[in-house]
Amino acid sequence: MNVLWEGDVVVAGGGSAGCAAAVAAVRSGASCLLVESAGFLGGTGAAVLDTFYGFYAPGPVSRRVVGGVGWEVCERLFEAGAAFERPNTYGAGTGVTYEPEELKLVWDALVPDALLHARVCDFVPGTGVVVETVAGRFLVKAQVVIDATGDAEVAWRAGATLDRPGMRLQPMTATFRLGGVDLSATSTAELHALMADADLPRREGSVHRTVHDGIVHTNLTRVTGLDPTDPVQLAEAERVGRRQVRDYVGFLRAKVPGYGSAVLLSTSVRIGVRESRRLVGRYVLTSDDVLAGRDFPDTIARCGAPIEDHASGDATRWEYVHDFGTYGIPYRCLLPVEVGGLIVAGRSLSATHDAHASARSMGQCMAMGQAAGTAAALAVQAGVEPAAVDTELLRKRLREGGALL
Repeated sequence: MNVLWEGDVVVAGGGSAGCAAAVAAVRSGASCLLVESAGFLGGTGAAVLDTFYGFYAPGPVSRRVVGGVGWEVCERLFEAGAAFERPNTYGAGTGVTYEPEELKLVWDALVPDALLHARVCDFVPGTGVVVETVAGRFLVKAQVVIDATGDAEVAWRAGATLDRPGMRLQPMTATFRLGGVDLSATSTAELHALMADADLPRREGSVHRTVHDGIVHTNLTRVTGLDPTDPVQLAEAERVGRRQVRDYVGFLRAKVPGYGSAVLLSTSVRIGVRESRRLVGRYVLTSDDVLAGRDFPDTIARCGAPIEDHASGDATRWEYVHDFGTYGIPYRCLLPVEVGGLIVAGRSLSATHDAHASARSMGQCMAMGQAAGTAAALAVQAGVEPAAVDTELLRKRLREGGALL
């Protein structure tokens, strides 16, 4: 098989975690190639959503818990006039709402070497990965592979132990944008009261302003009972999501003041997946860790987000960290037990269903990605496996890169 690229680190997946990992690896002195199946970077952040959560912990005082590469992205968006901060609908901490098209450009500027329209289709122990491209399959050689696919696809192909808890998986959501909306005509509480009497799969959720006057972004639909790692079921989820979008748009136009002249501008590029495969790594983060606000000697990211479980009927279950505290995410949560040369970053981290429902926010994904990229570079430079990286040195390098630990 022909070699397409050879270097230190390869990152599979160009979402929040993968992009941050690639930036951190290069800034730490490693050569790095990012492989992304779409034609743009940003992943769910550019294809489905328009708000970063997890940068701030909830509570009476706004407290930022993520810095580094992730916060640099936010600052670039602020400077471009393409982002603003807003309170979360459910008191889950300040969110950063941004323009997805500008986010694509920000990641283009930050990620030096990205292979788009390509997908990692095999893991080759000790060598790297195989990628599928428009010109066929190629070998990409690297000493360390970072799985930032969101679905733990590389870890699955490599034979790592994974947890996919059947249909307790969180539901998927097709988001959509509307134009011609007067948000001042209906409060969130009034919207939810109207939804409570409607025949809809989800009777709460978010409709919020964007950087453009009269344009709103929604997080309303709820697609349940389908497995995003099953190709047939994933295709059906996309169809169900679009039908739900039609129903929600019809409800908003007919029943909600301010939406009578609303126009559907777009639906999400792909359905939003909250949860699929999760790594069972060297440490499994638990709900007790989250709710008690525990810290760890190898903490590489912080989180204050509540447990936000959408897998509980037509409403969402919220449980908050004790006393508005925060908890640490250990480096061990990114490390497979059985597979060498591999780090898993992003929403596939090693965590239980409940803990994952807190740690999966994009702010934390960027923080985990920065840790993974930094650790990969340190592993290459020291000639050791990622699991043997000196965690004190890793934490020192992360702090030097602006991370908040």
